[in-house]
Amino acid sequence: MSLNNLRHLKQRRIELRKRLTPAEAALWNRLKKSQVVDHKFRRQHSFGNYILDFYCPAARLAVELDGGVHQSMEAQDYDRVRDAYLRSAGIRVLRFQNREVLEDMRSVLRRIELLLTDGNLS
Repeated sequence: MSLNNLRHLKQRRIELRKRLTPAEAALWNRLKKSQVVDHKFRRQHSFGNYILDFYCPAARLAVELDGGVHQSMEAQDYDRVRDAYLRSAGIRVLRFQNREVLEDMRSVLRRIELLLTDGNLS
């Protein structure tokens, strides 16, 4: 059984695609149509019971954007559990703050490109 885009999350994925944050919209404009080293990304793709902001199936890479809601201890704990689950399934997780995307898109794209070309998360 595939854990990708489970049916029960379809409506939620659609809703999230319609209401991208400004940072998500800005990054999506740079990731769509295989603009980053010819790698295809999907937005609001689910894996298991989690919906990923952006996902590159070929590289098994999730790119997550964190806004103010991610600052609470509860949200950080949730993100740690979520990231551990994804890593256990062989998906690498790369996180950026919304402000990083909005203020320094070049650096964000450079980190994504480096990971896609050499596999290094650091």
